[in-house]
Amino acid sequence: MMQKIGLAQMDISFGNPEKNKHKVENWIRKASEEGCQIAVLPELWTTGYDLTRIEEIADEEAKDSSAFLSALAIKYSINIVGGSIPCKTKSGVTNTLLVVNQNGKIVKHYSKLHLFKLMDEHHYLLPGNDDGLFSLLDTQMAGLICYDIRFPEWFRKHVLSGAQVVFVVAEWPNARIDHWQTLLQARAIENQCFVIACNRVGSDPDNDFGGCSLIINPWGKILSKGTTKEELVVGEINLAEVEQVQNKIPIFQDRRPDFY
Repeated sequence: MMQKIGLAQMDISFGNPEKNKHKVENWIRKASEEGCQIAVLPELWTTGYDLTRIEEIADEEAKDSSAFLSALAIKYSINIVGGSIPCKTKSGVTNTLLVVNQNGKIVKHYSKLHLFKLMDEHHYLLPGNDDGLFSLLDTQMAGLICYDIRFPEWFRKHVLSGAQVVFVVAEWPNARIDHWQTLLQARAIENQCFVIACNRVGSDPDNDFGGCSLIINPWGKILSKGTTKEELVVGEINLAEVEQVQNKIPIFQDRRPDFY
């Protein structure tokens, strides 16, 4: 089965949810016009890393962002892997991925499991405690957030649970953009799955972000790659390739988990 996917490699206005919502609708509309079945947004697209004000500008229980993305999904008849937003809960703020199907139904909330201390996330955010598994277009998928990709055991857990496509949403700095591509290709190769990774571009007061959003097949081949500028990165995946690759090199049959 073929699926066409559009990655909204956007710049994010620092701490300005309303301005970012306007930009996101333009990207979702463009993805729909390009014939994409799934549109993908970057990490923390409503606010960027405005962490010192995150309690003030976070979305209460993700209600506003959920309603906004649901309305866009219905309006443009498209599934949305809605990046992540700061979600304000009774316990604190989480960095939470929202997934919405084309009928406007929220099919997943996933809060980032691994907080990135180098960008002070642990001072302002709470870690999640659930997996990123969901289903779209009759396909088992998963969503992870940025730093999560440095933990291969967490990525592998989702593939062992049936995920054929793993989405990664990120604000990955340009200073380590070589790690971004290398890690994502490695995760695709070692897990024999599609990896769809949407990174932001632009800058905030402390960081420059590297773009280079990627669509990678189960052999680790890059099918589509973004630049360092704002753009919609579009690619088409053939889900039959997952089974073909897994049959060619049966790593899941050859695993020895009793030793590890």
